[in-house]
Amino acid sequence: MPEILIEPETEEEEALDLPWNVVVHNDPVNLMSYVTQVFQKVFDYSRERAERHMLEVHRNGRSIVWTGARERAELYVQQLHGWLLLATLERPS
Repeated sequence: MPEILIEPETEEEEALDLPWNVVVHNDPVNLMSYVTQVFQKVFDYSRERAERHMLEVHRNGRSIVWTGARERAELYVQQLHGWLLLATLERPS
């Protein structure tokens, strides 16, 4: 019977598997009501949840609006950029 070799995951594969944060940063341009609406549209958040994140962005300068797989996180960052919000992707600390 042939021997089956299992190769360990590389660091790159492990990095892709980690949960990633989508972070929205405060900016001086967008209205708070607009940011709330974008969160509702992009993440399908309730108005209350969207407002909580918007207020966190406003008061703290940033909010982690979503955490999960890197590929989906990258898609969310691109969508938020399309709505002209300042968003980044980061590994949880």
